[in-house]
Amino acid sequence: MLPMSDGGEGFGEVMAGAIGLSERLFLVTDAAGRERRIPSWLNAQCDQAVVETAQSNGLTLLPSEQFHPFDLDTFGVGELLIQLGLAGVKTCIAGIGGSATNDAGFGMARALGWRFIDEDGQEIEQWNQLDKLASITQPEPGAWPSVTVASDVINPLLGPDGATRVYGPQKGMREEDFAQADACFNRLAMIMAEKIGTDFAITPGAGAAGGLGFGLMAFAGATLRSGFDVFVEVTNLEESIAAADLVLTAEGAIDSQTAMGKGTGQVAQLCQRLAKPCVGLAGQLALGQAERESTAKLFNQLAAVVPDLASEQESMADAAGCLERLAKRLAKAQPPS
Repeated sequence: MLPMSDGGEGFGEVMAGAIGLSERLFLVTDAAGRERRIPSWLNAQCDQAVVETAQSNGLTLLPSEQFHPFDLDTFGVGELLIQLGLAGVKTCIAGIGGSATNDAGFGMARALGWRFIDEDGQEIEQWNQLDKLASITQPEPGAWPSVTVASDVINPLLGPDGATRVYGPQKGMREEDFAQADACFNRLAMIMAEKIGTDFAITPGAGAAGGLGFGLMAFAGATLRSGFDVFVEVTNLEESIAAADLVLTAEGAIDSQTAMGKGTGQVAQLCQRLAKPCVGLAGQLALGQAERESTAKLFNQLAAVVPDLASEQESMADAAGCLERLAKRLAKAQPPS
């Protein structure tokens, strides 16, 4: 049994369990600026940490539809990095999924000591005013750990496939907000590229977590890596699969994205490479005919709770019970070996 996460919710706890880290609480602010005590996970020497940024800027922490993304930022993420530096942490792995924010890491950067100045010489304190950005002041480096970002999102920061247009609506961005957000991100990316000589806005993954991927690279010097690859290395997953007779993997919905980088699909691809049978279990199969054919090639068998065993509502209300019933049904249907 191996709980999995590729960088979203649960990443910290899963990674900590795999590599033997201990939970430690830090006082930061959430995306709406409210104080919150959040966990990070440190080794015994306190020089290595795992961070789940959604613990401070997570969408699930906020009441539904109470805040607009223009009023939210990642300041708490920067506060946490500073506190980890003060605690002696040298290296940090950060999972950045599940965010409520769409600020390109602006709030985090301010907490790290970066300053954003407008055309009138005034400091900008809200990210939706970055379209007036004239200059950026850099802090002294070294106050925070070296950061490796675990994320399987490959979107750039800008454009039709960027953070705002793809993920913004999930966080409350409306279509009429897109132009303002694009203007802010364009201005920020241009001036930052001029300052540091690198345009991180076009790097795959820059659009992850509302542009926090961009912010961590540009302002914190972070490196982006596949969350699944990080997980495989830390947990020795490949060796475990090589020693197995059969692999079962599951997710809420097996859909078109499963074969395009999601953890369940990557487990199946790893099984294919190691010539191990893999069964995919799901709450539901959300596949068209063409998608079903291509995705089915990854798995020896696919099975779902909805609609045969339960309704969607019942499945979500009792995921564990439904999964157990699905597994029993599948096992009984297998021919004797």
